[in-house]
Order: sequence, then structure tokens, then C-alpha cells
Amino acid sequence: MSNNIRIINLPKIIDNRGNLSFIEEENHIPFEIKRTYWIYDVPGGEVRGGHAYKENQEFIVALSGSFDVLLDDGTEQNVFLLNRSYYGLYVPKGIWRQMKNFSTNSLALLLSSTYYEKNDYIYDYEEFKRFVR
Repeated sequence: MSNNIRIINLPKIIDNRGNLSFIEEENHIPFEIKRTYWIYDVPGGEVRGGHAYKENQEFIVALSGSFDVLLDDGTEQNVFLLNRSYYGLYVPKGIWRQMKNFSTNSLALLLSSTYYEKNDYIYDYEEFKRFVR
């Protein structure tokens, strides 16, 4: 699997009133943030994603609850469990991803390196495998 894929620990400020974590672009994550979106209210058994990006990089955080992120570089697959709000998963461009096994009331935050561009998505797995070769 690509050695660029990694869990990144975020700052965690512990306080009796409640803990605080934060993300700074180009400091904690290796890109400038162009887009932010979140996934929530996922019905049991549903899968999100099922695509790759030609250019976009992402950073995925489980702000609440937990879910699995399956990553595939065209030759190897790995599953990452995200279940803490003080770390996230860096996903470089050219990686197929799926998100599944969402717990009740989970909330996924995704930070992207590009603005939304329909032509950046690869939805067909066979096309993805040709792209990564």
C-alpha cells in the first residue's frame, strides 16, 4: 500500500470542561483545504464512497462514532477503523476508497485539497485499475 497513506494524530488539549482538537492546513495535513464536507445519518449497512480521485487528496476524521475506511491502491487493500476525534486518515490522490460500518450517530468530517470537480472522480473500479497502472 502507498506509504503516503497514514493516520495523523491531531493536537489534543485536555481540559476538565471538555477536550479540544484542531486541524491546520499544511501543518497537520499536507495540503491546503479547498473544500470541507461531512457525512451523517448513514442508515445501517450503507456504504459511502466507492470511488477514487485523480487529483484530490482527503483527510478523514470521525468526529463522532466510528466507521471503517477501506483503501485500495490497485494492488493491495487495507481497512482503517476511525473512532477517535483526535486523529484522522490522510488519503492521497489515486486511491480507491469506501466508507462502511458506520455506528449509530456517527459523523465523518472530510477535508479536501480541491474544489468539487465532477471529472476528478473515478467511479468504475476497472477504470481505476487502468488509471493507477
